[in-house]
Amino acid sequence: MKGTNLGEFEELVLLTIAALGTEAYSVAICDELERYTGRSAKLGVVHAVLNRLEEKGLAKSHLGDASATRGGKRKRFYEVSHAGKVALTRAKELREAIWRNIPGFNLEGSI
Repeated sequence: MKGTNLGEFEELVLLTIAALGTEAYSVAICDELERYTGRSAKLGVVHAVLNRLEEKGLAKSHLGDASATRGGKRKRFYEVSHAGKVALTRAKELREAIWRNIPGFNLEGSI
């Protein structure tokens, strides 16, 4: 397994995979990222991140069934691996620990 440090966009993609559950495929991931962030998510960039997350062992994928609406092509579905869940939990805990140490900031009721 390659390094498990998460970049910001990797973390967002991994969180989006988790949020989508069984419907996490590249186009749906792009759509959700755009919905969450309000910014365009390029399919090619998302594919590169998905490949990197798999190389790191933080995500895994499988091919779904062929569908007539896709001209017989199969979708590749993604899920967060156990290592990915650990990495996300660590990233969350680290961020929360830093936020707690900032005077005058309160995590409760943010965003």
